[in-house]
Amino acid sequence: MSRVCELTGKKAMVGNNVSHAKNRTKRTFDANLMKKRFFVPGEEKWITLKVSTSALKTINKIGIVAMLKDARSKGFIK
Repeated sequence: MSRVCELTGKKAMVGNNVSHAKNRTKRTFDANLMKKRFFVPGEEKWITLKVSTSALKTINKIGIVAMLKDARSKGFIK
């Protein structure tokens, strides 16, 4: 499975490793993802999502129901 946040769509970025001699080689900056279980009160069930840590902070702020609604409207989840 790809390393993409299921709620925000965050994924890996591409950049450079830069040595002391300024030599540049390609590298990827992976998103900080965690597998987390959430209880959705409206559906009365637990769901497991792969979410970024910034998405976890947003869930703590606005709630899982609002975050799922926003992700569905943006097309990240069905």
